[in-house]
Amino acid sequence: MITRRNAQDRGQANFGWLDSKHTFSFGSYYDADHMGFSALRVINDDRVKPGAGFDTHGHRNMEIISYVLTGTIEHKDSEGNVQTLPAGEFQLMSAGRGIYHSEYNASQSEDLTFLQIWIEPDSFDTQPGYQQKSFGKPTGLNAIVTPDGRDGTLQIKQNASLFQLLLEPGQTINFAIEHDRKIYLHLIEGELNIGDTLLTAGDGAKVENQSQISLTNQGSSAVSALLFDLP
Repeated sequence: MITRRNAQDRGQANFGWLDSKHTFSFGSYYDADHMGFSALRVINDDRVKPGAGFDTHGHRNMEIISYVLTGTIEHKDSEGNVQTLPAGEFQLMSAGRGIYHSEYNASQSEDLTFLQIWIEPDSFDTQPGYQQKSFGKPTGLNAIVTPDGRDGTLQIKQNASLFQLLLEPGQTINFAIEHDRKIYLHLIEGELNIGDTLLTAGDGAKVENQSQISLTNQGSSAVSALLFDLP
C-alpha cells in the first residue's frame, strides 16, 4: 500500500526568522494521523533568514539528520564540535545521553534551507556522536546513512537506512523491500511516480506491505528525493 502525504497538508510554523513545514506532528502542530512513521519521527522543511538560527538547546536519545539544500549551517555543540555544513552535505548527530547544540544561517544576505530529520534510536543513553559528509550528486539510489556505516556511510543507532535518490527525466529505478520493512519517501524537487502514485515537490509517501517499488522520473527536470528504509 502506498499512501501519499500532500505537501500542502503539512503543518506550518512561521516565526519571521524561521518558516517551517512539518511532515509529522511537531511543536504546536498536532495531527493524530501524522505522529511519525515507524522510527521516523520528524521531517521539517526549514527556511532560515540571514544571520538567524536556533539558539543553544538540548536533545536526548534521538538521531538527528540535517541535509542542507541551499546556504550553509554554522553548528556548535557541547561535545566540542564547531562545524560549517554547506549545501549538499549531510550531518548526523546522535544525541545519546544528552547534547546541546546551536544552528545558525552562516550568511548575512541569503536564506538557508535545509531538512531536519529525527529518527528514534534503538539504544539509549549512549555516548553522543557527530558525523558529517558530502556524498556528491551521483545519479541513482545511493546510501547515505546505514546501521553499520558500511562503505563510508554515516552510522545510525537504529536498524534504518537513508538513501539519496537522484533521477534524470525518464529514468526508472526498482527498489526491493525486505519482508516486514517500511519505506518513506520525501520528494525534494521534480515529479516522481512511485508505482501509479505521482508525487510533486514537498510530497511524501508511506509504503507498507509491498515487496518492491518502481521509482520513475515522469517530469522534464531532475528528481531529488530521500528514501528511508525503516523497521
